[in-house]
Amino acid sequence: MKQVSIKEELSGNTYPGRGIIIGRTKDGSKAVTAYFIMGRSSNSRNRVFVTDGEGIRTQAFDPSKLEDPSLIIYAPVRVLGEATIVTNGDQTDTVYDGLKAGKTFEESLRIREFEPDAPNYTPRISGVLRVKDGKFSYEMSILKSNHGDPSDCNRYTYSYENPVAGEGRFIHTYMGDGNPLPSYEGEPTLVTIADDIDTYTKELWESLDPDNKVSLFVRYINIETGEYETKIVNKNE
Repeated sequence: MKQVSIKEELSGNTYPGRGIIIGRTKDGSKAVTAYFIMGRSSNSRNRVFVTDGEGIRTQAFDPSKLEDPSLIIYAPVRVLGEATIVTNGDQTDTVYDGLKAGKTFEESLRIREFEPDAPNYTPRISGVLRVKDGKFSYEMSILKSNHGDPSDCNRYTYSYENPVAGEGRFIHTYMGDGNPLPSYEGEPTLVTIADDIDTYTKELWESLDPDNKVSLFVRYINIETGEYETKIVNKNE
């Protein structure tokens, strides 16, 4: 698989929807994850990311304009010990509870499927990073309908046991704009990861479509110490 810059990957896609990136910095010292959300409707665009303990949650920017909160208000990021969980929905809680109960990442997601938002049936994308004692590994998952057929949930899990420095994987909900929206296809895209969190945050934010982007979260975790730095960018300020 050819490695591409995140700018190259996003520049030709006006609506990738929601996206997760996980990888390792070029110098090998930090585990990286990023999560962004986009929106076409006023309800989807009426959101911001706010910190919530060691994680984040979505929140209505203008509560008076909030319509249906069911698929847009959730905790995208939660931390359980050595594990940082990142997802595009309330399955963050499902993974958190599963891991806490001794289940694997994949087992935890067996009780979930794509979102019930016909006709799009938006895929549920999820990831978990594990950083402990100088070691780093991660997994990613996508649960999606069978080419728009809601009677069959296709489940894919990807595991990366010893991530290579400078490499990341990118998975998102949609291949692009459309009606219905076409679900993501293939294994997670191989993308570059920058050493500096400010540089990477700026590159990601500026690569997202200016009309549709809503919020961005980026976290760099020191693989040796477990200490982390977080950046949040919201279009609504």
